[in-house]
Amino acid sequence: MTVADAVAESGSGGPEGLEQAAEVFAGVRPRLFGIAYRMLGSVAEAEDLVQDVWLRWQACDRAAVVNPAAFLATTATRLAINAAQSARVRREAYVGPWLPEPVDTTADPHLGAERGEALEFAVLLLLERLSPTERAAYVLREAFDYPYRQIADIIQLNEAAVRQLVSRARKHVLRGRRASVTKAEQRRLLTAFVAAARSGDLGALEELLAADVTSYSDGGGAVRASRIPVVGAFRVAKYVKAFANQFWDGVEVAWASTNGQTSALLRRDGQVFTVLTVSASAQGIDQVLWMMNPTKITAASPRHDLPRDAGRGEPSTELRTVLHAHPMPTSGHHAGPAGW
Repeated sequence: MTVADAVAESGSGGPEGLEQAAEVFAGVRPRLFGIAYRMLGSVAEAEDLVQDVWLRWQACDRAAVVNPAAFLATTATRLAINAAQSARVRREAYVGPWLPEPVDTTADPHLGAERGEALEFAVLLLLERLSPTERAAYVLREAFDYPYRQIADIIQLNEAAVRQLVSRARKHVLRGRRASVTKAEQRRLLTAFVAAARSGDLGALEELLAADVTSYSDGGGAVRASRIPVVGAFRVAKYVKAFANQFWDGVEVAWASTNGQTSALLRRDGQVFTVLTVSASAQGIDQVLWMMNPTKITAASPRHDLPRDAGRGEPSTELRTVLHAHPMPTSGHHAGPAGW
């Protein structure tokens, strides 16, 4: 039985109908979340939007829906366009640099998409400069491989206009980033950066950084963190060295897959207080991202139910990240980059 047949049989009411509706919805939920997250850069907002789609799916006349997957994707995209417009206004008043909320990609590296496009932090930051409609067209085409005609139906434009939107967005992304290194090389550079930062080795830091590297710290006003980006290899290296002794004292480092790339989970007293990652090219590390806003890093918190290495109190090699871990306290003693 096809998805459409299941919906036709389920109708719109009764427990059996809702069970069928839930089954259909669950089948496309990863894609809906993938669209919403790429549009908003926030796990919490994407989850809220997916819940809104479910409520609309629950209430609509499902027997009249010919293609449930298309209907749900259209609903999610249109809601995401509206939500992105509101988010842009809120982010203008955000304290310090705004960074995307890291999302666990351990189980689903492409986050419901055919490709991992529009998922890496560097690309999500570039997409923030697009209009919500441009962003939707780019995400649907580049990540989910939707035909132009279907995108036109979803965002209610003609096909020629959609092609122009996607082309313009592609050029914007290409202009704004260099070709990325391999995943293995990104992890190597991140690991080396963490070691050099922890020891305060100025020379080692400079060797790892591209000449025009930028360091962004997102504390959202909740924790001490630099409110302006730091630019240039020497300045970034000097800046990281300046707070090495205080910042890294008592810190344990674990590794996670977030947004399709390796991140370092920095923990003190068993709590993750920073998600640190880098974006890199052949020139070296182009961006250093310190994600410290407590409300935005709960999705990258380590699981507490995993076994620990005997006698050391450290997570075992089975450590991985999970979504929706318990929120962390927002006490200000975890001073972040440039907080010293």
